[in-house]
Amino acid sequence: MALPPAVVGCVAAVAAAALCCLLPLLVAEPAPWVGGPVDLRRLAPLAVLHLCLESIAQGLPTPCARIWRVLRRRDQDPAEPAGGPGSSFLPVLFTGVLMLPPAAAALVAVPAALVGRVPAPRGPRRLWNAGQLAVAAFAAAATFHLVDGPRLLAGARFPGAALGAFAAVLVFCLVNGVLVGFLRWLAGCGSAVGALRELAACLPSALLHGAGGLMVAVLWQGAYGPLAVLLALLPLSICAWVCAQTQIEHAAHRATVQALVQAVEIKDAYTRGHSERVGRASVLIARQLGMAEERIRTLHFAGTLHDVGKLAVATELLRRNGPLSEAERRAVEVHPVAGFELVRELAFLGEARDGILHHHERLDGRGYPDGLSGARIPEFARIISVADAFDSMTSTRSYRRGRPVDEAVAELGRCAGSQFDPVMVRALVRALAEHDWQVEPPPPGGWDGEVPDIPLGVPEPTRRGPGRRSPVSSGGSP
Repeated sequence: MALPPAVVGCVAAVAAAALCCLLPLLVAEPAPWVGGPVDLRRLAPLAVLHLCLESIAQGLPTPCARIWRVLRRRDQDPAEPAGGPGSSFLPVLFTGVLMLPPAAAALVAVPAALVGRVPAPRGPRRLWNAGQLAVAAFAAAATFHLVDGPRLLAGARFPGAALGAFAAVLVFCLVNGVLVGFLRWLAGCGSAVGALRELAACLPSALLHGAGGLMVAVLWQGAYGPLAVLLALLPLSICAWVCAQTQIEHAAHRATVQALVQAVEIKDAYTRGHSERVGRASVLIARQLGMAEERIRTLHFAGTLHDVGKLAVATELLRRNGPLSEAERRAVEVHPVAGFELVRELAFLGEARDGILHHHERLDGRGYPDGLSGARIPEFARIISVADAFDSMTSTRSYRRGRPVDEAVAELGRCAGSQFDPVMVRALVRALAEHDWQVEPPPPGGWDGEVPDIPLGVPEPTRRGPGRRSPVSSGGSP
């Protein structure tokens, strides 16, 4: 996969900055806050321990290092946890920050980053992981030296040493967050507000990791010496294993969602591409709103599963080309409730379940199944409603061609305030200005069968004169 030139340049610049951070290792007498004599009895065990723990904690996200999703096609998995595979075992890095000169501290994470197992693009990913961690560790260790942290730590002078350590952790997160935010901006994903939200979200976890690093450093500086590494190995390994299990659990959640979507595809061939695109459009809207990453991941599940209730609708209705009778329409309109019942026991979906149940509600209260209006409609449902209608209008079906994006946006704007939440419509418009919207063409001859769009609570005219548009155009999928 070819990366955008700006992204390649940013990765190269960070890698070059990391090399500059390591240059003081070659200088005989550098400034104390930059380099200094390297004690291999400290550097080597930390680097080896970091490498070993990385093999255990594959998938453990580095705070703020949430970028690799944006270097892939956005429609492949836009709700992938932002940390992705790029990882680092932070307590070990923070131990190096507190015990080593800045240049040596920058070197601790490099071996694991350069040889670790990573998905494609492997070269840029490894360079980025090594570079941004080295730069962040160098800045953090330099901060610790500038506040006289090593002397306070050696004399066990607390709380001064602890305050210096936490200052170093904050600098690490700040540098890491700025680098990641800038790269995401270059890749055309995310905003300054979103980067700040992610930085704030990662701070509690980073401070906890920093406390672990401080514990190891205190033990090492005391009577235990290098034995402190062995003392810390067991709890750190358990922590790494627990984090890896969390990643496995997230993967199981995604597999569950995919299995449900594939089950619907068997009944309704059109659903596959439509569900994926609604999930993607929902994420685009949420990012414009500055929604937290964990909620975005849940929203993506909701958007992808919004039509899962079609499993409870007769296959003959789903594969019918042409208008439905009133009774048939009512039979199809049960799918939000059926979808909610199908996913009710999936606790990991959280508020996604209400998004599935209410995605056909209207702002003016004329939607279904409960006739909710205004702010009573859950936020997820208001987002999915806009994403669903937009994709329905821009998709080509066997009985009509898809509309151009600008025409679909104009229709959403016309219905904003009555059918759709204007805030969500504006967010989608801003997102479309930043991202290209590609619609997968239907197979030759069209899909096996598709139910025409059903308007949300508005009776569809049975006959239309030439040139008239039915309100079905902005109603979304059934």
